[in-house]
Amino acid sequence: MSKLRVNSFSVSLDGYGAGPNQTLEEPLGVGGKGLHPWMIGTRTFRQLFGNEGGSTGVDDDFAQRGFDNVGAWILGRKMFGPVRGPWLDDSWRGWWGESPPYHCDVFVLTHHRRKSFAMDGGTTFHFVTGGIEDALQRARKAAGGKDVRLGGGADVVQQYLRAQLIDEMHIAFSPVLLGSGEALFAGIDLPALGYEVTEHVPTQNATHVVLTKRAPNTSLR
Repeated sequence: MSKLRVNSFSVSLDGYGAGPNQTLEEPLGVGGKGLHPWMIGTRTFRQLFGNEGGSTGVDDDFAQRGFDNVGAWILGRKMFGPVRGPWLDDSWRGWWGESPPYHCDVFVLTHHRRKSFAMDGGTTFHFVTGGIEDALQRARKAAGGKDVRLGGGADVVQQYLRAQLIDEMHIAFSPVLLGSGEALFAGIDLPALGYEVTEHVPTQNATHVVLTKRAPNTSLR
């Protein structure tokens, strides 16, 4: 079965995956931009938006790994846009313009129905009202055997962690403090949920940590 992965999820040293008060002008919350310099300058990130150049090395390697063998994405509604409540119309089409960087099916978790729509570059957004397991089932079907990447935000990642549905998680701890915002691991007991650190690599711009869900100990059955 394909894996459910979290990749390139940037977190502050005090544990926040986004700043407070997300708005159209502050899509990452106040101070949230400071989480991502490690990635923005990489060759992988620049290529996503049709630009040349960019750094190579460990940061770029982790950024590129996040796109390897990905056949579908799952996003929380905040990752799709700032609109809250019922969809008043279909005018909001995402943060990224008419050519989003996904190039596959993307399943957006929401409490309000909306029709799917396709965009340039192969991205199609689908809106899921049936919860996290329904979204994962649909994403795995769309992925056709490839992995599913969970893009966030923090609340959605927490839901999948508590359900022990995430197989692998790459966290990039950025050397900044936010003070408030969306705390990624608040109330989460990772060892009790079966997760362990399997990789950690420091760079000048971030410390990369990979968490992996342990395989069940079948010898005890």
